[in-house]
Parts: sequence; C-alpha cells; structure tokens
Amino acid sequence: MQVDRLDHVNIITDRLDDTAQFYATLLGLERRDAPPPLTPQNAQWMHDAKGQAILHINATDCPRTFDRPVEPGAMTGAIHHIALTCSGRAEVMELIAAMGLTVQTNAIAAIGLTQVFTTDPNNVLLELNFFGD
Repeated sequence: MQVDRLDHVNIITDRLDDTAQFYATLLGLERRDAPPPLTPQNAQWMHDAKGQAILHINATDCPRTFDRPVEPGAMTGAIHHIALTCSGRAEVMELIAAMGLTVQTNAIAAIGLTQVFTTDPNNVLLELNFFGD
C-alpha cells in the first residue's frame, strides 16, 4: 500500500456561494456542481487546471456519508491549514489586496519558497506556496 497523492479537502460551510466564489476568484479554480445525489444547492466542487476536484465545498445541510459535528467558521481542530503549491505570486498578492484579505508572507530562502498565508470565508487557513516565484 502507498499513498499516491492528496485527493481533496472538504469544507463544510454556511456560505456555499461565497466560499466557491472566493476560491474561483483568488485561486482561479473552476466551480462545478458536485455529482448526484448531491445538488448544486448543497455541494460545489472546485477543480484545478488539470480537472481534479481538489476542494469539495458542502453546505451544512449536505448529506454526509461519515457525519460528525462541524461548526462553520470555527478553527479547524487538529487541521492547522491547507497548503497548495501555486504559481503567479504577484497576481495572487494583487487579488488578496483587492479582496481586502489579511495576509502574511514568509520566505524560506534555503529552498526558494515564499509562503503566503490568508483565510477563506470560513476561517480556513490557506498556505499558498510559491517556489522560485
């Protein structure tokens, strides 16, 4: 057995449209309706440039196979952040400023990495990683 890659991250929200729009605007992810039996009103999947649904955004009333209590907007428990490898740092910084988001950057010169931290509408911490950008 081996892990080949991270498949997706699921975000439960009481702000489905705002959250999907946030990821479309900031990261350029493509918003698509989730497959049935989910509906456009309770689930949107955000796809990367390769067509992978990397973020599943579900409304609080969306049926879940494995249900457990979730408090939208609260800290994410043991999950500290979501890290995404990105390109186009200048463009993302402009979008962050235009969207009025709080941002923190960190440079790790030894590996040529610039980290950009911001939060989504649900208080999910994002680490956007830019190597050599």
